[in-house]
Amino acid sequence: APRAGVPVSDGLSVVATAADGTYELATTTRRGHVFVTLPGDVQVPVSTAGTAAFFHPLAPGPGGEQRADFALQPLPGAADRHALLLVADPQIQHAQDIARLQAEAVPDLRRTVARLADQHPVVVGCGDLMYDRLEHFPRWEQALREAAVPGFQVLGNHDLELAAGTDRDSARAFQRRFGPTWYSFDRGETHVVVLDDVFWHGTGYLGYLDRLQLDWLAADLALVEPGRRVLVCLHIPTWCRRHERHGQATAPDHLVVVNRELLYELLAPYRATVLCGHMHELEIVRDHPVEVHVCGALCGAWWTGPVCGDGTPNGYMVYELDGGDLRWRYQGTGHHPDHQMRLHAPGAEPEAPELVVANIWAADERWRVVWSADGEPRGAMARRRGRDPLAVQGLAGPDRPAGRSWAEPLITDHLFVCRPPAGAREVAVEATDPWGRAFRETLAL
Repeated sequence: APRAGVPVSDGLSVVATAADGTYELATTTRRGHVFVTLPGDVQVPVSTAGTAAFFHPLAPGPGGEQRADFALQPLPGAADRHALLLVADPQIQHAQDIARLQAEAVPDLRRTVARLADQHPVVVGCGDLMYDRLEHFPRWEQALREAAVPGFQVLGNHDLELAAGTDRDSARAFQRRFGPTWYSFDRGETHVVVLDDVFWHGTGYLGYLDRLQLDWLAADLALVEPGRRVLVCLHIPTWCRRHERHGQATAPDHLVVVNRELLYELLAPYRATVLCGHMHELEIVRDHPVEVHVCGALCGAWWTGPVCGDGTPNGYMVYELDGGDLRWRYQGTGHHPDHQMRLHAPGAEPEAPELVVANIWAADERWRVVWSADGEPRGAMARRRGRDPLAVQGLAGPDRPAGRSWAEPLITDHLFVCRPPAGAREVAVEATDPWGRAFRETLAL
């Protein structure tokens, strides 16, 4: 049946379908694609490669015109609850990376997708799908097919054609497989925007949003009611605090978006959250007026072990959308969904050998973290900045890890510590997230 009011765009202009479902769009082949903003109550079309099929290449006929139709199928059952899996930094380079992707990540994604089947899950591959080896793009498509989940893609700095002299040309290989580098779609009442904030200048890159996509975003959001939930997916964080934790006065321009204030102005009327990757650690930070979620990496520390540089397990974020509400958790690959922390015995932290250390990777200031010794409550744990002992063990030093010796443990803010009393036999830690979900781990002393 025809559907009115559905946005269609070329990445610059945005038009809405008429009552009979038709649209007209004046464009140029320099735009590359025409795409539809999928409504929140329809199925995500999937290509034979396994990725979301929401676009058509621009290929006008002899008269300079082209017809591009989008067939939208309604979701079966209720369409108010959805799930979005943010999978950042698969970083596929070598055969061993592909083997671990297939053996560890794909089965975990498949289990999560099955567990959330009634919430119509989708994946957003949040950039750095490859580690410069763009010939492996089909391996990522294969992973999505095997996980049986539609996938939308974000352009990362390792997904570029590095021989290109311009930002526009650097994305050609990515666009041939995955379509436009900025676009939008709806899931339930939530509007999801994908942006390209990796600006390639011929010899390197910086975090930057060019004028074309900011103008497009203004046109896209003009059709979104103020006050709605908006998720913005991009690769380089708009803001993070790694530089502060590591003693730097300013954030390097390849780790944050240098003109993020222009984005924030457009997002001000909405309940906006920015979702990103790039950093191979997990951090949730407020940067007025938005909250920024820096997701841990699927590859951890470039497939060298089980954790990222901050001790967060290799994995991905799981976002659950219920009407306008949003909640999230981190899913470590190979772990139970309730695995949200790791405890380290006294002696694991050389700078404080008498302390028990709890790494609670998704914790921000809204979490409540308490501990007990031998069943006796002891109150809140102290938050401490430091390095995760497991990350130090696997990554610290000039010769570790093998093949990725430049990967080092990172200073993180999501460590919690307590001093067990003399003679204590067991310490238990309970961490409660902002939605009242309590996670508990015990440590024998």
